[in-house]
This record gives sequence, C-alpha cells and structure tokens, in this order.
Amino acid sequence: MKLTSHTLNSSIEFIKGVGPQRADLLKKELGIHTFGDALLHFPFRYEDRTTFYKIKDAKDNGVSIQLKGTIFSKELIKGQRSKRIVCILKDSSGFIELVWFKGIQAINAIVQVHKEYVVNGRISVYGGKRTMAHPELELLKEYEAKPGGQFAPVYSSTEKLNNRNLDNRFRRNIVTDILQRLRPSDIPENLPSELLQKYRLVSRYEAIIGIHLPSSQRMMEAARRRIKYEELFYFQLHLAQNKAWRKINFKGHIFGQIGPYFNTFYSTKLPFELTNAQKRVIKEIRRDLKAGKQMNRLLQGDVGSGKTMVALISSLMALDNDFQACVMAPTEILASQHHIAFTEYIEGLGIEVAFLSGSVKGKKRKILLERLAAGEIHILVGTHALIEDPVIFNNLGLAIIDEQHRFGVKQRSKLWSKSKEFPPHILVMTATPIPRTLAMTVYGDLDISVIDELPPGRKPVTTLHKSETYRGKIMEFMREEIKLGRQIYVVYPLIEESETLDLQNLQNGYDRLLEFFPRPDYQISIVHGRMKPKDKDMEMQRFVRGETNIMVATTVIEVGVNVPNASVMIIENAERFGLSQLHQLRGRVGRGAAKSYCILATSFKLSKEAKERIATMVRTNDGFEIAEADMKLRGPGNIDGTQQSGLMDLALVNLAADRDILNAARIDALDLIADDPKLAKPEHRLIMRYSEKLGTRFKAWGKIS
Repeated sequence: MKLTSHTLNSSIEFIKGVGPQRADLLKKELGIHTFGDALLHFPFRYEDRTTFYKIKDAKDNGVSIQLKGTIFSKELIKGQRSKRIVCILKDSSGFIELVWFKGIQAINAIVQVHKEYVVNGRISVYGGKRTMAHPELELLKEYEAKPGGQFAPVYSSTEKLNNRNLDNRFRRNIVTDILQRLRPSDIPENLPSELLQKYRLVSRYEAIIGIHLPSSQRMMEAARRRIKYEELFYFQLHLAQNKAWRKINFKGHIFGQIGPYFNTFYSTKLPFELTNAQKRVIKEIRRDLKAGKQMNRLLQGDVGSGKTMVALISSLMALDNDFQACVMAPTEILASQHHIAFTEYIEGLGIEVAFLSGSVKGKKRKILLERLAAGEIHILVGTHALIEDPVIFNNLGLAIIDEQHRFGVKQRSKLWSKSKEFPPHILVMTATPIPRTLAMTVYGDLDISVIDELPPGRKPVTTLHKSETYRGKIMEFMREEIKLGRQIYVVYPLIEESETLDLQNLQNGYDRLLEFFPRPDYQISIVHGRMKPKDKDMEMQRFVRGETNIMVATTVIEVGVNVPNASVMIIENAERFGLSQLHQLRGRVGRGAAKSYCILATSFKLSKEAKERIATMVRTNDGFEIAEADMKLRGPGNIDGTQQSGLMDLALVNLAADRDILNAARIDALDLIADDPKLAKPEHRLIMRYSEKLGTRFKAWGKIS
C-alpha cells in the first residue's frame, strides 16, 4: 500500500509535540518519515475502551482494564538509586495507586490533582496493595471529546521510543492529528468500482480511518478486509505482469527433439517405473523446453519423491539438442550424491558427467575447465563453484538448482551469464514442501510443478512420540536395529550446554550413547556445524560407507545425506524443532527397503503448540499437509531467506488465515492481465498509475528463479 498527497508527504516533525529530535527517533526506530508513513503503520490489536471497571473490582489477572476517577494526590518519591512518581486514583468504590518509574518529568507536568481521568493498564499487587504501573491516562473531558469510537489501537513500539515518551498513547495522538487534517482527496481510490462493488469493499479513505479509529467492530473488520484485498491484488498483479512480460521478452533455446540419449535411457537404463506425478512433471518440462521461451520452473517434491530422476531426464533432453546441462547444490556432499547418482544411472551411454567444488584444485581443476569449455563435459554437477567467473560452458542450455532457497538471488542470477545467445532454461528444485497459498504468493511468477506421490515400494516412516520414561526401551530398540544391520541417526538441537534452555546436549548425548554402545562393538560418528568442513565430510562419509552404526549430529544432516541403510531417526528435544524441520529430518530415513522409524523424544511438559506439532508428525507423512499445518502454527516464516514483511510488504495479510482473499485477488489479477497485459485500456489507467507508483517495491524473483 502506498499513500501520496501533498499533506501525506509532509515531514512527521511538523505534528504537534514531535519536533526534529523525536522525528529523528521515529525515522530510525520505525522508518516513519512522513504523515503517510505514520498512517501505514497499522495497529496490531485494539483495546475495548467501552467498559469501565470499579476500583474495588480490579483484579491482578494480567488483563488491561479501564478505570475512571479523580487524582486524589501526587507525590514524587526519591530513592537512593531511582525516583518514581506515585498518584492515588479515587472513585466511588475505593482507591488505587498509579506509579511511573520512567518519563517522570513529563508525567509530573501533565497530571493534575483533583481532575477526573480515564486510566488504562494492568493491575499488580505489591505488599497487599493494588498498583497500576505505567498506565495510560487521559483527562475525562478529552476522552469524551475524541473522534471515533472507543476501540483504542495498539501500535508496535520499541524500548527507545517508550523511554522518550513516544509510547502508544503518543502514537495514537499523532495518527489522530493526521486524520483530522485528512480529506478524502488525499487518499484517492486505486481499485475500480466493479471490484469495490463485487466484494462490497469500503473506499481507501474509509479504510484508513477505520483501521486507526474504528467506531465499531464492524468498521474495523471492513477496513482490514479492504486493505488486505488491496495488498494482495497489487502483489498478484505484479506477479502476473512479470510472468507475462518474461514470456514475451525472454526467448529461450528450443529443445526441439527427443533423441538417442533420452530414448536409450528411458527404454533400457531406467532403474524403476516412473510415478504418474514424475511423468506429468516431465511432460510439463518438455512442453517448456520446446516452446522457444525461457523455462523458469519450480519443482516441488517431498523428500524421496524422485526429483533427481526428473532432473536427470531433463538434462538428457538438453544433451539430445547439443546443449550442456549443470546441476548446482548448496553443499559438497549433496552435490557429490547427485554426481554419483547421475554417473550410475547413465553408465554406458557415452555421457561425460564431471564434478566441481571448492575442493577440486590445481591441475585437475584446470583440465576440467578446459574440457568444459571445449564441450567434452556434457553435465557439470557441483556447488556454488559453478558460478565462478573461470567456469565457462561451451553451450549451456539447462541449469538445475537444488534446494534453491539455500542460494542467494545474486548467486542464482550468475548462471544466466553462462549461456550464449539466450539465458539457460532454469529448473529450481526444493524438498521443502511449500503450502499452496505461499507458493501462489512468493512464487506466483514462476511455473510450478509438484511431485505429489512417492515411488512404489517406498514405505512410509512410522513416527512415534516418546518421553524420557522410555529412554531404556529406545536404547534396546536401537540395539535390535543395529543387530539387523541397520544404521541410526540421533539428532540434537544444540552443540553446547545452555543455562537458559533445558536441552539435551550433543556432547553429553554422545558420551551417554558410548555407555550403551561401547567400542569396539559399536562405532559412533559425531557431526556438528562447528567442525571443520574436512572433518565433517570425513565423518559423514564414514556413516555413508557403513563404517559407523550411529551418527550423532545437529541439524547439519537435515539436507544432503542419503543413506538407504539408515532405518531409524531419533530426534532429541523434538519440541524445540519446527514442523518443517522435523519433516526434513525424518526424510533422512525410509530411503531403503527396510521398515523405518522416527522417534520424537521430548520432555514431559509440552506447550500447546508443541503438542500440536508432535501430533501432526505422528499423524501424517504428507509434506504438504505438514507445511500447511506449520504455516498455521507459526506463519509463513522465512521462505526464500526473506521475511514475509520484507518480501511482500504485506502489512495485515496472514497467508494462513486469508487464503480466500488471496484466491480472489489472484483470480482478479490474472483475469485482468489476460485481458490487458500492458494495462493499456482506458478503464485500467487507474490501476496502471498506482502500479507504477509502487515502483520497485516488489522483488522480481521470477526473473532470476
């Protein structure tokens, strides 16, 4: 949302009571420079100021209440180290003490004895006396003269602002002052009348008044609904425009034929029957690759759904059309596993697959780069080393990026410069299931493919929740699995002991496991993020080769380790992990033929949210169901390495709760762009002008995958 007018562009320092110094603090702390900025900092909740309590009925229950009475006395009390100001408020039922430890001079100047006030705050009891610390207070006559209703907005603040008396009441006064100066023409409409009528939306002007000074619950909800729709409509419009613009302007290499590499592999080398989901996705990719437009596709697939096979088959399409392909992964071990898988699958087809990472040095690296530039290497698999300047392809046609959220946007965009004439086709893959609402919002300008079924024969992992009481039984179960030749992961949330968090400690856990599984009968690996990369990789490789029975680790094994023989995942203090992280960890087992288990070990006392997370994990193996549940529990989080607010500037939208508004806004935006891609029609000038005012506020993720 953006507000522009002469009034709204005025500096915030010109509001009564602000001035240059306070204005500077508002700029630094909240980014409020102008009147318009202040209006776009919406309340995050409201206090119902319609109800007054009698002092005798005030209770210490942590809830903010409202009192009305006369200030009976005022006293400035000086202690050895600090001072405080204490006022006694009196009503017909009794007395209560009001106390301030900060902003004492301001309070002393404002509060007048024998005047009637409205007071709002929480009750505390000290030494048998009821007290209200740092309450908001307002002269009764001013309270009764205020415009709007008595739903008091509550704004986010900081300690620095509160210490300078720029508290919630002050912020409300700022906003009220601005709104009193405002005219409807200062906030012109930016949605066409047909959309306003279709959804019965209030005007922008009414929405701004209603969000800050609602006279009723209905007015507040109408304002919030209007603002949410506007935010989502313009964001979806931007995505739709960007996608349409890219399809018009970004031409792509034409992979016109399916040739011997693809056909030979598919008919003689394919190690298993593809799932219907894999076949559908391959058809979608094939359609993109022959269209003459650059493919920019996101491939979502749960852990073990067969994304690697889709990536390989897509690469063979490039090779059949005399192009090279590359696969970039975030870690050396994950890149190495892709390299091994590709090499094994296409053995005997005359395809050269090479591996490049920071550990490939000297003469070996020099020869590899020379062969790549000469076109002798068909598929290059590696880490971010692929995007370094000396890496020159002979004819790159397809770039595949695995776990793409682990790379920065600039890193991914460097792949574009590696291709001649046109940018390479881009396929980005993620094993982190993204809820449909979030995918539509964050990746709405990408084409999205989903592998939503597991290969036949892959057994779901049995997930169990166990408390500390079952520790002995868990150890016995681990012994039985090791006797059967299986391997086990044990994951801890921390490396070192914490004085503030009662967590199982990795080192202590390792020592305890040694008591149950002594050498030389058992071998245990230990891996955590503070180890040197060389030592970490060595320990991981020992486990991969089956030389160790148990891997004790932090979440560094969340992505990148593929050990079909590992059948048990034990997650200590599972209540400390998010749902998506728990699901990713569980995905490390169940990759072989053996029955696999995930044991969620927790403390006895669990919060309501932790219980929901654990119950969800036990109930389902469906990554997309888990992703939806995760978003409902904790919001969209940090998808793509960017917080929701920074990515989309959505001030009020909750993607989990507002999916109906999102769906409506998306359909309206797509219909509009389908009808008028450039918004050139006279009836769309209003929308075009506002869209242009938004400028570069939206990040064009789709252009660079």
